[in-house]
Amino acid sequence: MANIITKQIPNSITCCNLICGCIATGAAFHGNYGWAVLMIIAGAVFDFFDGMTARLLKVSSPIGKELDSLADVVTFGVAPSAMLFHLFAEVHYPEFLQPISKAMPYTAFIMAAFSALRLAKFNLDERQTSSFIGLPTPANALFWCSLITGCYSFLLSEKFNAALLFLLMLLFCFLLVAEIPLFALKFKNLSWADNKVKYIFLLGCLVFIATLGFGCFAGIIVWYILLSLVSVKLR
Repeated sequence: MANIITKQIPNSITCCNLICGCIATGAAFHGNYGWAVLMIIAGAVFDFFDGMTARLLKVSSPIGKELDSLADVVTFGVAPSAMLFHLFAEVHYPEFLQPISKAMPYTAFIMAAFSALRLAKFNLDERQTSSFIGLPTPANALFWCSLITGCYSFLLSEKFNAALLFLLMLLFCFLLVAEIPLFALKFKNLSWADNKVKYIFLLGCLVFIATLGFGCFAGIIVWYILLSLVSVKLR
């Protein structure tokens, strides 16, 4: 009996991630960005612990892996897309986009589709054991959470518009599935020679956190992408 219960603990944690993603999606549709972000972050915490728990209890299973991907699609794909959907309804539309302004918000769910594709590729790609190929879905979700809540006034100003938002969304959709190597923050040792890119990244993060408030996380994700690209060129 105890063994049966133990086997279900990681899947129960994964379901908590899924529930958080569903709540975040509902909150986003109502324009409650703060609650949506909180639920996405809570989902990320559950996502971190479900795999760890499965390894500690030695109860990893194929159904757990499939359930984890499904939960991640909702929390890190659908939920930020729902935030983007609501933002598209609020941003300034230049005159040439006025005829399609009512339909434009629905393009936000292109990002959910690319997030699902990214997760499917990750499950099958054996190259991503110690690094990433393409932007991880949690990083993409964090970028949009930080950008929308931290730069909300700017996004609704006339300095920004729906066309720029659409292009930015397409860029991050591309980054999700692009064959671009991105480093992972895993330390095998603490030496500078083996981890200089990671140390430079962490120092940059401190600068962003000290200067940008919650909007710093959008800057950190961009910094992470650029530093990964530079490190690949210098190899």
